[in-house]
Amino acid sequence: MEHASVGWLLNIGVSMALSIAILALVSLGLAVMFGMMGIINLAHGEFLMFGAYVTLTLTRLHTPLWLAIPLAGLVVGVLGYAVERLLIRFLYGRLADSMLATWGLSLIMAQMTVLAFGPSTQGISTPLGSLSIDGYSFSLYAFVLIGCAVLLMALVYLMFTRTRYGVMARAAVQNPGMAAAVGINPRKLNALNFAFGAALAGWAGGLLAPMVGVMPSMGEAYIARAFMTVIVGGPGIITGTASSSLLLGGIENVVSYLSTPFFGQGALLIVAIIAVRLLPTGISGRWQRQL
Repeated sequence: MEHASVGWLLNIGVSMALSIAILALVSLGLAVMFGMMGIINLAHGEFLMFGAYVTLTLTRLHTPLWLAIPLAGLVVGVLGYAVERLLIRFLYGRLADSMLATWGLSLIMAQMTVLAFGPSTQGISTPLGSLSIDGYSFSLYAFVLIGCAVLLMALVYLMFTRTRYGVMARAAVQNPGMAAAVGINPRKLNALNFAFGAALAGWAGGLLAPMVGVMPSMGEAYIARAFMTVIVGGPGIITGTASSSLLLGGIENVVSYLSTPFFGQGALLIVAIIAVRLLPTGISGRWQRQL
């Protein structure tokens, strides 16, 4: 009985940690774009989907998965830089226009993917195998994904707090006029910030590719939850994303385990609505440290 209870508790813990990690991964790039830059990017799900397809393509070309995922993030980051230069740079401060433009971009990206890869679901075999404890089977790749979520959040934190680029990037967003007066180029840094957010989405898509079906509409499964996570988290890229992922991912996992995934997603939505009502500026909105 003792061993069985250990396996059961481990199963619950891993499942909850995985739900929280996935929510953090799919939300982190959006937190940079929306929480930091104020851009509502409705094509965020398609950036994630592109990352999954780039990973799929590279693995079919016999590229090791551990190399294909970082390369996918870089490819999507370059795409994000081009999108910012050609489209987003004209839409800062124009909320409705940016939503309409990025929604149109998402439709174009999804249709391009259908034309290139077809509408069918494809996949990558999950690496590393599994581990069995007391009758419960655990995917070892799930532990890798959880660890990667922690590492990416640490990377973002260190980049924006411990590097010269991070200081200039935050200055360019918070006070572009003053930043330009001291020699900082806000337009260039905005493009780099947007590209970095896109790269984070690409990495998330690459990491999720071995665990989910890769298809043109896969971004739709994550975009709503990503926006809810970022809005509930507030302006803090790391503190807000981490805290809201913990809250919403934990609630969704517990309710899904006790009932069905349908009710789990419903519980996530209800908690998000209540959180926004009680904390209009998000969980991190009243904290002094905004990262």
